[in-house]
Amino acid sequence: MVRCGDRIAHLREKRGLTQEELSVKLGISRAALSHYETNRREPDYDTLRNIANFFDVSLDFLLGRTNDPQSVLDQEIREFVDSLELSDDSILDKFALTIDGRKLTVEEAKRFIAFVRAERSLK
Repeated sequence: MVRCGDRIAHLREKRGLTQEELSVKLGISRAALSHYETNRREPDYDTLRNIANFFDVSLDFLLGRTNDPQSVLDQEIREFVDSLELSDDSILDKFALTIDGRKLTVEEAKRFIAFVRAERSLK
């Protein structure tokens, strides 16, 4: 499985940029970028969007959901996600939402919901 930090590091190296150069272009610290690239920390949504825009790749590619840099999740999957209201804790408890075989905690699911809402607000 390709992780977000691995994608960021690969894209940076492909452009021939140092961590310092990319961090300046993104307006973040070099230390933060280093943490992202080594998968010790996850970038927030705004930083993810800035990275995706800088490298002209989709968020789905950056997050490892697809191997095509320009591809986004297929419309049927997006419509399914749109039909679910996942903000209610009782619904979150009933669904076994998993990533990489591990069930999401309520807090992780809420962050995922916040991410989807932020992504939609850009459209």
